[in-house]
Amino acid sequence: MHEENKAAANGCSKIRRGAQNGAALLALMEKTGYSMVQQNGQRKFGGPPPGWEGPPPPRGCEVFVGKIPRDMYEDELVPVFERAGKIYELRLMMEFSGKFIGVCVSLDNCRLFIGAIPKDKKKEEILNEMKKVTEGVVDVIVYPNATDKTKNRGFAFVEYESHRAAAMARRRLIPGTFQPWGHTIQVDWADPEKVVDEETMQRVKVLYVRNLMISTTEDKIKAEFNKFKPGVVERVKKLRDYAFVHFFHREDAVAAMSVMNGKCIDGASIEVTLAKPVNKESSWKQHFNGQISPSSENLLGFPNKEDGTQKSLGKPASLSIRLNGQHSTGPPEVERSTYPIFPGIKLTPISMYSLKLSHFSSAVMHLDYFCHKNSWAPPEYCLYSTTSQDGKILLVYKVLISSIADDSQSYFMPEKLCTTVEDAKELAAQFTLLHL
Repeated sequence: MHEENKAAANGCSKIRRGAQNGAALLALMEKTGYSMVQQNGQRKFGGPPPGWEGPPPPRGCEVFVGKIPRDMYEDELVPVFERAGKIYELRLMMEFSGKFIGVCVSLDNCRLFIGAIPKDKKKEEILNEMKKVTEGVVDVIVYPNATDKTKNRGFAFVEYESHRAAAMARRRLIPGTFQPWGHTIQVDWADPEKVVDEETMQRVKVLYVRNLMISTTEDKIKAEFNKFKPGVVERVKKLRDYAFVHFFHREDAVAAMSVMNGKCIDGASIEVTLAKPVNKESSWKQHFNGQISPSSENLLGFPNKEDGTQKSLGKPASLSIRLNGQHSTGPPEVERSTYPIFPGIKLTPISMYSLKLSHFSSAVMHLDYFCHKNSWAPPEYCLYSTTSQDGKILLVYKVLISSIADDSQSYFMPEKLCTTVEDAKELAAQFTLLHL
């Protein structure tokens, strides 16, 4: 009987709190003039606010706030956030966790990654299929296979008109009920495209050339780009089916981009854009978005602002230094933090493939993740050795990547030897990611 009375009291207490919250929200709406609508598991306050004229705020104006106490609502949140400036829209999820809140820039991502797509499907087929089941599709980005231009690489990126449209599409596609062409596809957020400020891009004099034939040589590319104005190309670095063309002067790079984009070289229609600089904070994520290679920055030829020398990018940093025949006692670039496990803390078993790329600091883990995401067999590492002139044992790994979908196999082996097994494996994984 005591428990029944307690439950009844709790129920009454919740009703009173609900009534108080409702009154507080009504008062807030009357005071501010904002509207409030609940839909799709969230409550939207504003958007636009009263008296707003013109388009919505541009991308980059939204922040995500997590870990809000579950008993805190708009009447308390709005005054806090208004201290930073006028609120255009506030969307409150209906389920929250407790503890301290966390605030970060909201990624207004409008692009989804779609994996395990049949490799014989064309862009138009994929676009039409996505439009059948999702709304707001703007474009589909499909990359041709490196060795067979008539096929795709088994994945695509779907661009939506807004972040909300992309989120709704992801929710619709994730359960696995949608099976285009009889295939179970993989769906996830695409990593946001790297944004480089305009001032930096104005200094770029390197072009990124995509969709080249494997057989096309660096000399051929240099000759083709020199045709419109002889002697303007400094050097060319080709990697598998894409290349970086370095120019002596920026104005020649811009002119060549306009002239050469869409041209045919050895039967392949190439795509030419300005290469985006890569800094030390960059990760392997851009590789999965079909952007520029995540290898060392010296491929792009951008100088260090402090000393004018080229920087290199590798994970861990000490590996890059050792591979160049130098030694360093400095810490690796990726900062690793540890946190105490408090008594009673709940630990949940998860798969590494449910994590984001930012949780991995090594190329070996990135390669394993990438193969899984594309429904390929796990990478196989074959170790080889040789002896240097001074008697040292030097090591190198050959990596085998097998596609489960079409039983094709590809081998990758870097052109450098290492003195430790760990470095050899990391270098082989970096090299493979660079050439996939």
